Amino acid sequence: MKFHEIAYARPDIDRLKEQIGEFMRDFAHASTFKQAKDLYFTLSQRLDGYSMMSAVASIRNSLDTRDKFYEAEMNFYYEEFPKIDLLLKDAGKLILDSPFRGDFEKEYGSDFIKGFEAQQKLTDECVVEENIREAKLCQEYNTTVAGCTTNFRGEECNFYGLLKHMLSTGRAERKEAFLAWADLYESVSEKLDGFYDELISIRKSMAKKLGFESFIDMAYLRNGHYYYGAKEVASFRKQVVDVVVPFAQKLYDDQKTRLGVDKIRYYDEQLCFPDGNASPIGNKDALVEAAQQMYHKISKETGEFFDFMVEHELFDLETRPGKQLGGYCTFIPMLNAPFIFSNFNGSSADVDVLTHEAGHAFQAYSASKNVPISSLIWSTSEISEIHSMSMEHFAYPYMDKFFGKSADKYRFAHLSESVKVMPYLCLVDHFQYEVYSHDYSAKERRACWKRLEKIYLPWRDYDGNAFLEEGGFWMQKPHIFVSPFYYVDYALAQTGAYEYYARSLEHPKETWEDYYRLCKAGGSLPYFELLKLGNLSNPFEEGTVEKIMEPIKRQLNR
Repeated sequence: MKFHEIAYARPDIDRLKEQIGEFMRDFAHASTFKQAKDLYFTLSQRLDGYSMMSAVASIRNSLDTRDKFYEAEMNFYYEEFPKIDLLLKDAGKLILDSPFRGDFEKEYGSDFIKGFEAQQKLTDECVVEENIREAKLCQEYNTTVAGCTTNFRGEECNFYGLLKHMLSTGRAERKEAFLAWADLYESVSEKLDGFYDELISIRKSMAKKLGFESFIDMAYLRNGHYYYGAKEVASFRKQVVDVVVPFAQKLYDDQKTRLGVDKIRYYDEQLCFPDGNASPIGNKDALVEAAQQMYHKISKETGEFFDFMVEHELFDLETRPGKQLGGYCTFIPMLNAPFIFSNFNGSSADVDVLTHEAGHAFQAYSASKNVPISSLIWSTSEISEIHSMSMEHFAYPYMDKFFGKSADKYRFAHLSESVKVMPYLCLVDHFQYEVYSHDYSAKERRACWKRLEKIYLPWRDYDGNAFLEEGGFWMQKPHIFVSPFYYVDYALAQTGAYEYYARSLEHPKETWEDYYRLCKAGGSLPYFELLKLGNLSNPFEEGTVEKIMEPIKRQLNR
């Protein structure tokens, strides 16, 4: 069926609770691993049915945050998720304490067991109400920013609508759009500060109740980062500051010369060429058709995957009032169907979605055919973002389909932007580390952001806008509110994506085989083992970032 034809029905939570209880009773009497595995597989399928309905509700809620029905459904899940988790914690303890623990680890991998161990530390009756409130606050945040609009030159624009004007070749228009964008954030800044104050308080309280030294440690465990911590990430950030920041500064210096401006200001940063960035040719339908042709050329598997996405209309791509900001890919269990959400605004970012989010979707589609249970379809995010960011680079040879004669402009702008954004990704991470290590007021948070900006984005100039000059820019990143300590995973993953891109220039067939093998593995192996499986370097090792950046510098110079 097509996505819009999926009939939604709120799952029977009481029956699900009974089924978890039945699993625990029967599992306690299992005498062989086969019996134990079959019981777990049945429970997993029942949970998939529950997750399928919650995924459909979540997608439809993000498509229109003003829809009261799906808003109420999401509040229902926010209430029930923590209660179900308490039961699943008990079920997980049965597996951990059972004589079949080693068999499960051998069958499904060590991270399967690590997940149950993490669940024991993260789930407790004492934090149920705080988990519910945290989820609802994130929902309120999404609804608030999705509802922000302003009138710009006679057009009602949300944040995405303004961004396309910030790509204008006319500097006056770029600046005007920038000021409207900044004013829109400032108009809700007090409310966003309030959301974040409460989120920080809740998260710190949960960490303390659960026995963590800080929320930072809790967040690493919650994100599935079992094999490294804040110390290793700090060393990675330092590599980026030492290697990538100077290179990004050079790219901006070159850009200033191309644009013929006295200084690169924030509203100039995204404009790569004085005659305008490459813009995609055609509307949404034309771009999807071009993507379908491209994926048939990349490989047999990607062609099959994208046909599936088109046939079942597993996209919602165009921006509109009330739609949640951003873009994502999610997965609908039972149907084995990815779903891609985006906000097209007529810029080259629209094509980025058809490569980045499609990379996620292709990986989930591939892994769902290769791993036995749905919990193993996704890996942790620093691997998952390799799938998506690598696909962006693999698509370079086919950009003529989207941009015609401007394809080279797109390729250069995209590759250089991927370099220039890496310091920002690390800045967001460092900012969160500081925020959760101190008791900052809203004003002190802004001062912290401004201080860190000078380290990671020394070129940044807001042209005197008071709100941003004092550090208000942090508010525009949703991950800070809803996905703490996720954002640096993009930078970690970019190192793997760069490796694949550089190798694909000389050995495309072998590189694709490495990438596809990584996609199919899903989350069946630990982080460092997945890197080895995909023939990728460890980004935490000293010198890795410098080694990986060299071919990227050569390619951009070329």
